[in-house]
Amino acid sequence: MDNRPIGYMDSGVGGLTAVKQALSALPNEQIFYVGDTKNMPYGSKSPEQVLQFTWEIADFLVSQDIKVLVIACNTATAVALPVLQAELTIPVVGVIEPGVNAALAITKNHEIGVIATNRTVQSGAYARALQEVNSMTTVTQVATPILVTLAEANDITSPAAIAKIKAALAPLKHQNFDTLILGCTHFPLMADTIQRTVGANVQLVNAGAEAVSIVAEILEVKNLRHAPMPVVNHDTDLYWTTGDPVLFEKIATHWLNQAITVKHLDLKPSLKDGRN
Repeated sequence: MDNRPIGYMDSGVGGLTAVKQALSALPNEQIFYVGDTKNMPYGSKSPEQVLQFTWEIADFLVSQDIKVLVIACNTATAVALPVLQAELTIPVVGVIEPGVNAALAITKNHEIGVIATNRTVQSGAYARALQEVNSMTTVTQVATPILVTLAEANDITSPAAIAKIKAALAPLKHQNFDTLILGCTHFPLMADTIQRTVGANVQLVNAGAEAVSIVAEILEVKNLRHAPMPVVNHDTDLYWTTGDPVLFEKIATHWLNQAITVKHLDLKPSLKDGRN
């Protein structure tokens, strides 16, 4: 048993989709979360910058004595996951592999779509991982960075926002995929509009939520589960943002359907990010 919290990180509010799944699947595990809204979107940053930001957040969360780190950001997973797994002494979980495994388990025609940030698409991480498992898989990738901007602005249901979402997904029209990976943890926030746009016959895969199942396995195998008593009171969960805590708190409270308090965080340079 291990009563330390689980740390989650993202470029902004998107990782809350993984937290929401964790609150349901792992209700007796405390949550520490950092959303780096000051530096978002990661998808437009260089790999060196993404690695720098990821290390800064990882260093902070490790200093808070977490027992597992979840990189609830596809861009950071694509760029930084192997490095952090090699360097940190605690388990580090990304969102790409769980999303890939879920998509391959669902697809019937082995044609899979991926929507993600520019950096994730450019990395080829999803296409490579999908085809490594099944070389017959056809992958259609589309970069949709505007969806991140809409989510961070808390504007996902207005007529203008819906029009922008549909326009961003237009390149997927007439494609034959039966499964669509939401390759950014911001995207499940607007899953209803995405589903209506791509059609009811396409199954959506929430990569961030799928990662929680990997966390559950790690807790079990490594005997890291929180003790049954005392029961975790999620009023003690901690949330930080490098940007505007008021806006972040508004979005998070609505999405998680529970009141939370968000603190501002000024990140410090990491000795492992290559700048020092």
